[in-house]
Amino acid sequence: MPENTKSAHAYYADPALVAFGERFYLYPTTDGQDGWDTDVFHVLESEDLEHWVDRGEILRLGRDVSWASRNAWAPAAVEKDDRFFLYFSADDNIGVAVADSATGPFTDSGRPLVARDAYSGRAIDPSVFTDNDGASYLVWGNGVAHIARLRDDMTSIDTDSVIEWRHPTFREAAHIHRRGDVYYLTWSENDTRDPSYRVRWATASALTGEWHERGVLLEQSPDDDVLATGHHSILRVPGSDRWLIAYHRFAVPGGDGFHREIAIDPLVHLPSGDLAPVRPRPDSIRVVQARIP
Repeated sequence: MPENTKSAHAYYADPALVAFGERFYLYPTTDGQDGWDTDVFHVLESEDLEHWVDRGEILRLGRDVSWASRNAWAPAAVEKDDRFFLYFSADDNIGVAVADSATGPFTDSGRPLVARDAYSGRAIDPSVFTDNDGASYLVWGNGVAHIARLRDDMTSIDTDSVIEWRHPTFREAAHIHRRGDVYYLTWSENDTRDPSYRVRWATASALTGEWHERGVLLEQSPDDDVLATGHHSILRVPGSDRWLIAYHRFAVPGGDGFHREIAIDPLVHLPSGDLAPVRPRPDSIRVVQARIP
């Protein structure tokens, strides 16, 4: 697939792939610095998933977020009632900011949504799941995963609804989607600096039910120079039963755990309800760069 040019940021990670209207958006971590030392979030926009435009800064820690100034990681975004909500990691807290447009600018709520040490594990890597009844849930965690119902304002959680989930392979980046009557929980195993960083999956018949671990969904392909495939998001293309998985991997060529790129591949639900293993390919859609308008 074609790669784009003229980008101020050649490396991206932790992609949250969403669709608003007829356009696709990626809310990533700005990568390329040792120690993941970044304080700013950008958004990328596309009409076709292959050609991306960097719409610029949408939130900067320290300047726009008074309570944190470092570790701007792993955002997620959702639209509700014509407003856009950005959930983000900041210095081991999770925050939320609001905008009238998918491309911001976003205004921080003024406080952490999930504060450091409020729950087991690290408060990083938020994602949002909206069920068929319209209820939205915040999913987060490193070491321990948590699921909590978001209140109608989308800027607070129902603390009585928090569910904790532990699994020996769970490292981070929990994500939930639903197809039919099956709920799918996917997560990353191992360390993002490890070539064996990969995605596993489980299923349940209810969001609060028992999760049944199903194995590996996505992993490295050394023969194709594809390593450390993880920290993903899953999108159902609106108006279809076409599904996509966006994830990061070591940049090709010469990348590592601090120099990563985003790839997008099909996600296939089999008639049995199982997920077909995702095979990363050299011709996967690669979001290596984005044009500056």
